[in-house]
Amino acid sequence: MKYSLDFTTLLPYWPVFLNGAWLTLKMTAVAVVVGVAVGTLVAFAKRSQIQPLSRICSAYIEVVRNTPFLVQIFLLYFGLASVGIRMPTFVAAVLAMIINIAAYAAEIIRAGLESVPKGQIEAAECLGLSKWRIGWHVMLQPSIEKVYPALTSQFLLMMQASAMAS
Repeated sequence: MKYSLDFTTLLPYWPVFLNGAWLTLKMTAVAVVVGVAVGTLVAFAKRSQIQPLSRICSAYIEVVRNTPFLVQIFLLYFGLASVGIRMPTFVAAVLAMIINIAAYAAEIIRAGLESVPKGQIEAAECLGLSKWRIGWHVMLQPSIEKVYPALTSQFLLMMQASAMAS
């Protein structure tokens, strides 16, 4: 078997491919930045002592992680349009990506936060650090270093899933 890979017929479509790649990168970058920020807040809220807030965050994570991404896009684009809320396709796709990646990032970051030893948190409290400083310096930074590979994999999966937004 001999194959002849001749891509000269695709050369006129090169600008279309570049536009598609650029759109994918834009969508993924916005979704990852906003999604990780929201996911971090959800991870801290899920660990909070306020039970209703913790339960709402748990329900959000479970619902989003247990529904297919294509269903989430359809619900945002067609479901909201059926109740009178219309949005551009790009906005609906990026919003669905943000909601999806925020749930996955929240669970990944929560696992990292739980890996921080309680002794470190107690030591920071004894030193008189504020709750914000403890959360940022003692809990979040070390946990992000531990879960960085899982987050990176999730970002790549989201870039691949952006094809469903077409």
